[in-house]
Amino acid sequence: MNFHLLTIFPDMLESYTSKGMMRIAQEKKLITIKYHDLRDKAVDKHGTVDDRPFGGGVGQVFMVEPIVKTLEKISFHSFLSKILPKKNINRKIVLLSAKGRTWNQQMAKEYSKLDEVIFVCPRYEGVDERVKEFIDEEIAIGDYVLTGGDLGALVIMDSVTRLIPGVLGKEESFQDESHSTEGYLEYPQYTRPEIFNYKGKEYQVPEILLSGHHANINKWRQDHSRKK
Repeated sequence: MNFHLLTIFPDMLESYTSKGMMRIAQEKKLITIKYHDLRDKAVDKHGTVDDRPFGGGVGQVFMVEPIVKTLEKISFHSFLSKILPKKNINRKIVLLSAKGRTWNQQMAKEYSKLDEVIFVCPRYEGVDERVKEFIDEEIAIGDYVLTGGDLGALVIMDSVTRLIPGVLGKEESFQDESHSTEGYLEYPQYTRPEIFNYKGKEYQVPEILLSGHHANINKWRQDHSRKK
């Protein structure tokens, strides 16, 4: 199993995966873990990977360009499943998000049979909505909000790794073990650029968010919010 983590804090993640079960699994060559600093694909020399949301609002949103460029670097010959064939690589590209499908043990079992999992770990207010054109699945680890997706990626990696044959030694180790309020899900967020061009296709920000008309923007956001 190959794990890839797209993050701005690779050292923080490595401090966990270099110890315990994750360290042993790597030493046994049952898993590999690679860290990809999104700032390496920043849009400027200052390492910028986030910006203010179009239409106003608090916080910063991760930009689409550094994420897609990093994904492209990871698998140059068999890019994203949304763009080119996987070429027989059984892979999932996962965005950690409070709006995603809630992780559970059944999903962990399914993921343990994959060849590769790529995690996009945002911070702050999340990612530009267009990032979702380049992933396979959006996952949450519970009905609560963290400061970023890094911890969620570690939770998923841990739950998957322990199910890989040979990691815990005996299958009996996991055969008999145990396995904010439901409601509002946020509207889509976008940030620069207004038009993201990739391989001849344009990914555009909705015009309403560029209008400056706050009443219409609020109405659009209400219309694009939903109950869980």
